Amino acid sequence: MWKTTARRLLMMIPQLIFISLFIFFLAWHMPGDALSGLFNPELPMQRQLELRAEHGLDDPWYQQYWRWVTNIFRGDFGQSFQHARPVMEVIGDRLPATAALAFVTMLFTYAMAIPLGVIAGRRSGTVVDKVILGYVFVMLAVPTIVLALLMIFWFSPIGLGWFPMSGSVDAFVYAHGTSFEIFLSRMHHLFLPAFTGAMLSTIGIVFMLRGNIVERKSADYVTFARSKGVPTSTIFSRHILRNSLVPIVSGIGLIIAALFAGSIFIERMFQYPGMGRLFMDSIGQRDFPVVNAIIMILSALTAVGVLISDILLTVVDPRIRIR
Repeated sequence: MWKTTARRLLMMIPQLIFISLFIFFLAWHMPGDALSGLFNPELPMQRQLELRAEHGLDDPWYQQYWRWVTNIFRGDFGQSFQHARPVMEVIGDRLPATAALAFVTMLFTYAMAIPLGVIAGRRSGTVVDKVILGYVFVMLAVPTIVLALLMIFWFSPIGLGWFPMSGSVDAFVYAHGTSFEIFLSRMHHLFLPAFTGAMLSTIGIVFMLRGNIVERKSADYVTFARSKGVPTSTIFSRHILRNSLVPIVSGIGLIIAALFAGSIFIERMFQYPGMGRLFMDSIGQRDFPVVNAIIMILSALTAVGVLISDILLTVVDPRIRIR
C-alpha cells in the first residue's frame, strides 16, 4: 500500500503542473486584466504603463508563469488587486465558512443517501423503490440554481420563514451574543444551503448503492448462504450490505473535494460568504490572482481526494490490496 501511495503522490506532480499551465493560459488570454478596472480614467497613460510594468503584466508569458509558480512553492499566491491584500489572507478569511458548509453538506448527504439507497435496493421493484428513484431522477434534472431558488422561496423569510436567505451569521448576535449563540446562529444560516447541496449530492450515492444491492442479491454467494438456511437479515447485513458499501466508503475523499468545488453556485445563490462566492466575485472583478489560487487549491484538493479514495479502497477491500 505504501508503494501505491508514493506512486500516486508522484503522479500528482505532472497533473498539477498541467493544471497550473492550463489555468495560467486561460487567465492570460482573457481580455483585460485586474489593473484595467482599477485605473482612474484621468490617470495619464504613461503612469498606467508604469503600473503595468511594476506588476510585471507586460513581461513575456513564460516569465509571468515562472514567477507565479515559484511563488506558489513558497506559499505566496500573490496580491489581490481588489482587496489590496495577499491572496492567501483573502482566501483564509473565506475558507472556514466553505469548510463548514462542505462538512455539514457531507453529513446531510450520507445521512440521507445511505438509508434511501438501502431501502430502494432491499425493496427493489416496489412502490417505495419507485418513489426513491423518482426523487433521484427529479434531482438529476433540476439545475442547482433552480433548486436553490425554490428552497429560498419556500423556507426563507419570503415563504415559511424558517431559515435566513443569506449570510453566515446574524449581525446582532455576532456583535452582542455569546459564543454558543453565535454558533447556533451560524448553524441556522448554514442549514438551508447545506441541505440544498445535500439533495443534489445524494443522487449518485443512492443510485450506486441501490444498484450494488440489487446486483448482489442475486450473487452466487448469497444464493449459497440462503441454501444453507442463513437468516435473511444476516445475509443482507453481513454479505449484501457490507460489500455494497465498499465503493461508497472508498469514495468519501472524492466526495469531499466535489463538495468544495460544488459549493460555488450554492454560496452564490445563498449569498454565503465562502470561497465559492469569492471565486465568482473575483471573476467579475478580473482579480485573476485570487481566481487562479482558488482553482489551484480546488484542483489539488481533488487530486488529494482521489488519493484518499484509492487508499480507503485498499483498506476496506483486501482483494485490491492483494492484487
